[in-house]
Amino acid sequence: MKLRIKGNSVRLRLTRSEVAKLLDIGHIEETIQFSPQEQSRLTYSLRVKPDLSSAILRYQPPEIAVVLPTKEATTWAKDNQVGIYATVDLGLCGTLDLLVEKDFACLDGSDADNLDTFENPSTTGICP
Repeated sequence: MKLRIKGNSVRLRLTRSEVAKLLDIGHIEETIQFSPQEQSRLTYSLRVKPDLSSAILRYQPPEIAVVLPTKEATTWAKDNQVGIYATVDLGLCGTLDLLVEKDFACLDGSDADNLDTFENPSTTGICP
């Protein structure tokens, strides 16, 4: 799972096997360690929950979790839909955009870079 944070947005990109695991067990997560100290880490996860009506973000240091409605995640996973997009209201702090997308094969990448990715729907251009 790839994490991209830019401005007030969080984007997660998932490979085929990660999407399958999300639907199978209900969550996937990764951790990045920034230094030898235990508290110097960030865990990011994607979860599904059946009783949600829209995507939410949970933040409890050292973890951020994007949580999707199970029905929406299942539809996205089984369809040719690229992503799930939501905006979370942060009150006086503005909004936070959540993007969960399928990781497509890069048209200019090596076969190793494209393992387990989704087939790219485009036949021209450069991979983002």
